[in-house]
Amino acid sequence: MKFLIAGLGSIGQKHLHNLKNFLPCEILAYRVQKRELKEIEEKYSIKTFDDIEEALDQRPDGVLVTNPTSLHIPVALASAKKGCHLFIEKPLSDNLEDVNELEQIVKEQNLVCLIGCNFRFHPGLRFIKEFLDRQQIGKIISARIQTGEYLPNWHPREDYREGYSAKKSMGGGVILTLIHELDYAYWFFGMPEKVFAFAGKLSHLEIDVEDTAEILLKYPNGMIAEIHLDFVQRAPSRSCQIIGEEGTITWDYQKNQVELFSAKNGKWQIFPGEKDFERNQMFTEEMKHFLTVMEGKERPLVTLEDGREVLKIALAAKESASEGRVISLVDH
Repeated sequence: MKFLIAGLGSIGQKHLHNLKNFLPCEILAYRVQKRELKEIEEKYSIKTFDDIEEALDQRPDGVLVTNPTSLHIPVALASAKKGCHLFIEKPLSDNLEDVNELEQIVKEQNLVCLIGCNFRFHPGLRFIKEFLDRQQIGKIISARIQTGEYLPNWHPREDYREGYSAKKSMGGGVILTLIHELDYAYWFFGMPEKVFAFAGKLSHLEIDVEDTAEILLKYPNGMIAEIHLDFVQRAPSRSCQIIGEEGTITWDYQKNQVELFSAKNGKWQIFPGEKDFERNQMFTEEMKHFLTVMEGKERPLVTLEDGREVLKIALAAKESASEGRVISLVDH
């Protein structure tokens, strides 16, 4: 197999490293920063290109779209037109322009398209999904989902001000960058009908995008979800609480455990995660899944349609925060 990785920032290099570790394949790279091409070629022993068409002329089987968010769709479209299967890092884009065209080409050419939401592969969240599918806590009433981490600490060796997360022109901002929480809320509960949000740059971070967001989602069955996202917490935090009529489920990423309270017996059950769990396991499982989907053995866990719907939620949150009103997704 031959793969082209479009964009070799931290996530692109992570996928490259994982592919080389568990699959004998040829890997090519596309990167517009010409000054870094030679260094990348020497570090990974791969061939690099600074022109996307020239790279696609090498006829890769699959393309990993891992460049800045605002550039996802142009690269994905060019790749799909050449008949390449697609892995597109989250979020799908920073707008819905040309998404319909991409969906049409993928469908017409019978291509695989997987959106890279690695938290769908976290054992704790998968555990919760099973609980919810079995209606373990009855009718869901509400959920509180939150995550935050100080942006300059994400990649300490890099200038956070130059990363895509910090720049509006590159599709940054906490709502799009930390879209994982919106994605797994969609996975758990489906599509909300209304969105309301407050968001803004509240810290002293040198960025031109929102660093904090509070998002409320209202679902057709009346359920309400509250999602908090930020770039400012000095102690990284990621967790969720789901309240049902017959119990409560909680998950704490840092503690690596799921807890279930049953109203029937009035007791908590603790389900600890793997003692040696490492974050990279999610990315490894995600890439193995992509390969299996390419072979026709599995269906994509996060489809192009899923990516579009979650992007709609994120864009509605940004619109709500900007205009100070409730956004109805029924009308979008």
